[in-house]
Parts: sequence; C-alpha cells; structure tokens
Amino acid sequence: MSNTITDTNFNFPGQKSVYKGKVREVYNINDEQLVMIATDRLSAFDVVMPKGIPYKGQILNQIATKMMAATEDLVPNWLMATPDPNVAVGHLCEPFKVEMVIRGYMSGHAAREYKAGKRLLCGVPMPDGMKENDAFPEPIITPATKAEKGDHDEDISREDILKRGIVSEADYVILEDYTRKLFQRGSEIAAERGLILVDTKYEFGKTKDGQIVLIDEIHTPDSSRYFYAEGYEERQAKGAPQKQLSKEFVRQWLISNGFQGLEGQTVPFMSDEYIETVSDRYIELYENITGETFVKADVSNIQKRIEANVLEYLG
Repeated sequence: MSNTITDTNFNFPGQKSVYKGKVREVYNINDEQLVMIATDRLSAFDVVMPKGIPYKGQILNQIATKMMAATEDLVPNWLMATPDPNVAVGHLCEPFKVEMVIRGYMSGHAAREYKAGKRLLCGVPMPDGMKENDAFPEPIITPATKAEKGDHDEDISREDILKRGIVSEADYVILEDYTRKLFQRGSEIAAERGLILVDTKYEFGKTKDGQIVLIDEIHTPDSSRYFYAEGYEERQAKGAPQKQLSKEFVRQWLISNGFQGLEGQTVPFMSDEYIETVSDRYIELYENITGETFVKADVSNIQKRIEANVLEYLG
C-alpha cells in the first residue's frame, strides 16, 4: 500500500484554529487566510471509511484548483495559491450553512426519492413519467443543510432556508445565479471530455469585505457525478445502468455489502487490494475529468512534504 494522509496536526505560524471536516482540514492563519489540506480520507453516506485512499487528496485538490481557474471569469472564488499537491490556500471566509446542489439528471438521491413515490425534492417538482438517469427539462437546485462531521446533510427547500434565516434573500439570489452559471460551464467542460455532468454541489462563503465567493471543491468526483456521454442514449433506451465517473461505485460496493450508513450497520472490511482499485478509479476520474495525465506526488513522507511546502509559502 502507498502511504496515505488521513489526519494532520500541524502548528503553523499565526495559526488561530483548525477545523476538521469529513475529508478536508482547514487551518486559520491570522484570521486572514485559510490553509486547506485535502486528506486521503474517503467519506460515503456521511461516514468516513477506516482506511485512506492513496493519492485521493491530491486528485481532489488538483481537480478543484483547475476547475476554479476555469470558472473564475464567471464566479469569484476564495483561492490564492496551491503550495503543495494536497493544499489550497485561500481568503478567510464565513461559509454559508447550505450546500447548493444542482441536478441536470434524475440520478442518485433524486432517483431514490423518485422511486419512493416522491415528486417534490426540496420543494422543487419532479415531472411524472421519468426514468432513472433521464435529464430533467432544466436543471433543478435542491439545497442541503451543511452537516457537522458525523451528521447527515439534509434536504431543505429555498422557502425553508429563507424562513429560517439561514441565508438572506439577497444573498440566496446570488447563490442560485452562481450555481446555475457554474453548472453550465461545468457541463460544457465535461462535454469537451466526452462526459455528462449529471449533478454536483457547490459551497460558498463570504469574505471579510462581504463578497460572496466559491469555496471548497468544485466538479470533483466527490462533489459531482459524471456519466460517459458515449452510449448514454442507448443505455437509457435499454433501461441499462449508465457508465459513471463518480464515487458512486464506492457507494454501490458498500450497499452490496450491507452498508448505507444507517444506525447499527458497520462499515464492511476493505482489503488493501480493494483500496488499490479505488485509488486506480480516482486516477481514472482525474484523467477523464481534466484530460491530463495524473502525476503522482512523492508520498514517502506526506506530512513532512506538506509542512515544508506550507511553511515556505507562509514565509
């Protein structure tokens, strides 16, 4: 097994605090900038798996960095620098407590809700007569509350977000506008690579001067679902499953091994061989999404490498 990074305990100059999410760890430096480290942790059904996935953090960080560069003309983002393959440094922001989920197709969670007979998702109607993986007439925004580590994200409607004062109406209008613009651009980038961007989620924050910016990750296989465009229509016509590029393959493996993150269920054993196949899939995802060959970083001592690169950046 390659070395992985599943936890960090750095003490950087000017460090005020550290926040540990499901996959990322965020260090506050002097209340000015954030050092965000993408670990190799794997989260599914809002549960962090016991073993790390080699190169996963590097893959997520580098895809997100490339996608932020490819969308910064549309939507401002928090990013300042990437001093290490696993690290992004950005402006300190106050995150909005909602994730902006947008769906172009009825897949995953939306399909599971639809099969259960529901025709409203986060207050948004889903038309009758749809099959799993059909395209919606137009993309729908289905927000989720941002859960603390160990809790589940929950669907929430626009009305509830405004009624509960989670986001002001003026800000929410901007979040919706940015979400649609990013999804449109993401869909165009995916199409150039022979992919379909099925659904994704965006997170936003507010800088000290009140600007709303895109934060965290964007168009990665952890935050997005992709289909291969070739053969999509044919598979839909036959009612066959779509060929996917996302971490859905991990969810399906967990489901087939009796785990969906429900109370009383235990995470099935993941052998080193299985972990290697997951790592290979993530590398495949990277190369398909970016159109570039993945270059593995030196993992002989990831902690030391990250620390040295961040300290050099902070100067």
